[in-house]
Amino acid sequence: MTVGVTLNASDAPNQVDATVQLAREAAAAGLRSAWFGQTFGADSPQLAALVGREVPGLHVGTSAIPVFGRHPLLVSSQAQTAQAATHGRYHLGLALGTKLLTETAFGLPFERPIARLREFLTALRQLIQTGTAGFHGELLTATTPMPARVAGAEGGVPVLVAAMGPQALRVSGELADGILPYLAGPRALAEHIVPALTAAAEAAGRPAPRVVALVPGVVTDDVDAARAKATENLAFLEQFPSYARVIELSGGRRAADLAVIGDEKTVEAEVRRYRDAGATEVVFSATEIAGEADRRRTWALLGELASREEELTTKKNS
Repeated sequence: MTVGVTLNASDAPNQVDATVQLAREAAAAGLRSAWFGQTFGADSPQLAALVGREVPGLHVGTSAIPVFGRHPLLVSSQAQTAQAATHGRYHLGLALGTKLLTETAFGLPFERPIARLREFLTALRQLIQTGTAGFHGELLTATTPMPARVAGAEGGVPVLVAAMGPQALRVSGELADGILPYLAGPRALAEHIVPALTAAAEAAGRPAPRVVALVPGVVTDDVDAARAKATENLAFLEQFPSYARVIELSGGRRAADLAVIGDEKTVEAEVRRYRDAGATEVVFSATEIAGEADRRRTWALLGELASREEELTTKKNS
């Protein structure tokens, strides 16, 4: 996997049908992965499984399922089923979520989120790797009175965490396969996020973690209009401390300052900056903000970049 996009068809008459069609377009453009957010609407692992089944070769992932309001046994079942449906092309993304949404929607206190993440990942790894669990933590219990393995998912499921803060990065480096940072620019990645994650993984004897950088952006000639739309769409994220912190560490004042907007040359240069900062994969979101023509233009460029990167990797390995 090298370059991908998030897919959002929530406004379509049938979200599932429209999402599959978008995924076919993404694959035809040369993109390597499609990612699905998790809100209170469509179930992202189901969408991923359906898309992966309908569009062979395209990797699919969720970005990201909050650990509050979920249980490792149920998430493991979803993830393994999606992995079997896609024959090994599913990637599970988890998140802490936010205090506002957790307490408002679920009526659950947003307490000890890092401890909950650690326990959730510990139990989930047992389930994905062995099909069984015997975990008794302070916040979670996950045991299997009967097997929890899904046939066809024996290879496991990559687990990524939408982690950007020091504590979440430490837990992710120890227990996950990588991270899914959003609105974390090249400066924040290179100076704060990647070093902390890598150090935690090395200390735990884990392989080098993946860094799947989610980047809002679009290729367009009407930069001012697209920037204004991005400012409007992303402003609500500025109220959350985790995003406010990473925006500042990235050198921005507003969330939209981290949006990559411009012509092909500009966007390509920014993708290279993310790579140089330690991103192993780059996934563009909000590519629809400037209209359908610019979305397709963006996907065409990203697909071309993905093809170039794969050619270079093949040459290096040959």
